[in-house]
Order: sequence, then C-alpha cells, then structure tokens
Amino acid sequence: MRTKYAKMLNDFSSLGIELSDKQLEQFDTYYQLLIKWNEVMNLTAITEFDDVCKLHFVDSISSYKFFDFSASDYSLIDIGTGAGFPGIPLKIVFPNLKITLLDSLNKRLNFLNEVIDSIGLNEEGSIVTLHGRAEDHCKSSGNSLRESFDIAVSRAVANMSTLSEYCLPYVKVGGKFIAYKSEKAQDELKSAKSALHLLGGTLSSAEEFLLPDSDVSRTICIVDKKKKTSKKYPRKAGVPSKQPL
Repeated sequence: MRTKYAKMLNDFSSLGIELSDKQLEQFDTYYQLLIKWNEVMNLTAITEFDDVCKLHFVDSISSYKFFDFSASDYSLIDIGTGAGFPGIPLKIVFPNLKITLLDSLNKRLNFLNEVIDSIGLNEEGSIVTLHGRAEDHCKSSGNSLRESFDIAVSRAVANMSTLSEYCLPYVKVGGKFIAYKSEKAQDELKSAKSALHLLGGTLSSAEEFLLPDSDVSRTICIVDKKKKTSKKYPRKAGVPSKQPL
C-alpha cells in the first residue's frame, strides 16, 4: 500500500503530515469508490490515480500550510462539497473535526454516505451530510445553522463575492472562512472586498503556492469573521450567483 501511494505520502510529508496505515487505507477505499460511482454519475473529470491523489486528496489538505486544523475539535461545514472535497480528506487526516458536508444533489450525498460508512468516518455522528443549497440552511429564523460553525470551507464553487455570501453566514463571530481557489485570486479578492465587509468578514491572508512536486498553482484565502452577518444575507436561492454583492 505504501509503495502504491509513495508519491502522495511524499506530498503529505512536505506539508508536515505523516499518514497512518489506517488513513492510507481510508484514502484507498475512497479512491476506489470515487472511480466506481463516477462510472454512473458525474463526480469528477479527474480519474487517473496519481492525478486524484495530488489534485484532489493533497489539494484538499493544502490549506493546512496556513491553518492548523488539529489545534481544536473545530466544527466545520464544507459548502458545495461535490465528491467530498475538501471535507472528507480533512476528516481522514484530522479526525478531531466535526464536519457537515452540504450539497444540492442527493445523488452525490448517497455517494458520500457510502464513503463515510465504508471507511468508518462517522464515529459519534462526527461527520454528516446535508441536502440543500447554501442559501437553504442559513435563514435568520427557524431550525437554522446560521453562525453555528467555527470554520466554513469551499473549493472551486464560485467567485469570491458569491462564495462569501454562501459561506460567511454559517461562520461564528471569531471563526474562519477558508476558500480554495485554483488560480491566482488577487482580482477576485479586490472585487470581493465590499462583499466581505457587508457580510462581516475581513480578509486575513491570501496565500499563493504550488502543490508539492508540481507546477499546479493554488491560492488559499482565509477570511476572519469579525461581526455578525446582517439577517438579509444570504439572499434567496440563485440571487448570489446572478447578482454578486
């Protein structure tokens, strides 16, 4: 197993992470299920083994370079999780996290639930899936998840202005919103400055780097939640993407 995953193990090691045999087996089962389910539904265009390891698994953990997920039993919501990135790799590597995987397609959640069960992630309900759009579960009244998470993460979902409206309402004051961007994000961040202010956030850092042993560029944007988000945000479903703040 370790020979098969030698490249990924080296990549993780360069991030300061050493995987146990159990964690390696979890990633292996995750990969096998991803490829199996991808034959009948669209989960990822990336299917080659080494590419999945670097561009999905390692990429999902790359934010650890700039934020220590092991420091506390953080509650974390992954907005628009898709095939489970970055939420499931984060849970494998940092089992202390309490994770909610939010996605708008039930079919994807069926896949994620099989992954969670197959690799034994759901001890004491510490990882759950949730169906709906980002705007659905963050209303200002009722059974809402509004401002109930230490961290919100999202990867390759939308431009930074729209993504901030999806994510910041879920974050507690004092928490973090961590956006994974696949390209240099300086122009996006300039455009999103007003949105972040309106939503109660302040950009803490935007770190550009290359994935280990590659020329693949990434940017991790970390936003601090400084004050409560106005109850008028998020706007109704569909509006944030059509009319970014």
